Amino acid sequence: MRWPDPYTGREIRVEHWFVAERQSQIAARNIMGDRVKYAFAPFFWSEHYDVSISYVGHAERWDRIDISGSLDGKDCTLAYRLGGDTLAVATIGRDKESLSAEAAFAEQDRATLAQLGK
Repeated sequence: MRWPDPYTGREIRVEHWFVAERQSQIAARNIMGDRVKYAFAPFFWSEHYDVSISYVGHAERWDRIDISGSLDGKDCTLAYRLGGDTLAVATIGRDKESLSAEAAFAEQDRATLAQLGK
């Protein structure tokens, strides 16, 4: 199922169990008459031995990736950008920064997102 991304307005599809869980919660609220929109930024996380990877936003394509920190040191932020907009943020070992990115996407805070990865 595709739905309008609240940040970009583009139709997106994200196949992750947590996104499906949140969508079902919103669907249930709407069935009960609340009339709320699904406005969460998509995200996922993964643990690979001692490497924690988080991703928030949605970037099917991009023209630039800005990296701050060290990939080799497993401590970095990657900002996926298209035409100056930050579409997604991946972090390795930076959970707090990932949570900040999620909040910035939810608030559509483009200024904060523009600073990530620099």
